[in-house]
Amino acid sequence: MIKHANDLDTSLLPNLKGGRDTVRVVHILKTEEMHGTGRMFGVQIIPPGGSIGKHVHEGDFETYYILRGKGRINDNGNVQELYPGDMAHCCEGDYHELENIGDEDLAFLAVIQFTEIKH
Repeated sequence: MIKHANDLDTSLLPNLKGGRDTVRVVHILKTEEMHGTGRMFGVQIIPPGGSIGKHVHEGDFETYYILRGKGRINDNGNVQELYPGDMAHCCEGDYHELENIGDEDLAFLAVIQFTEIKH
């Protein structure tokens, strides 16, 4: 499968998980293209001052890889700043939240995988 940039779907998610502002998601793979292994593989973009609110992962886990910008993550009580090249992994049963604390968009690769493959 090959997809060019103009073939990728984009979603706008206001106040995602109770966060601030609107998160833009560029879907690299749609849920059905992940063949039961997960529900999201895409680039998420949070504008300056925006955030994704605190939420728990149940039945899945999520990994972020920072591409651009500066963020602050609360990963199950561990609060850290994130920069390009950093990653954060939220295990099943844990919580996290992420905010953009920089002056430019915070862009990151986000992958949500199921703890058990679904057929």
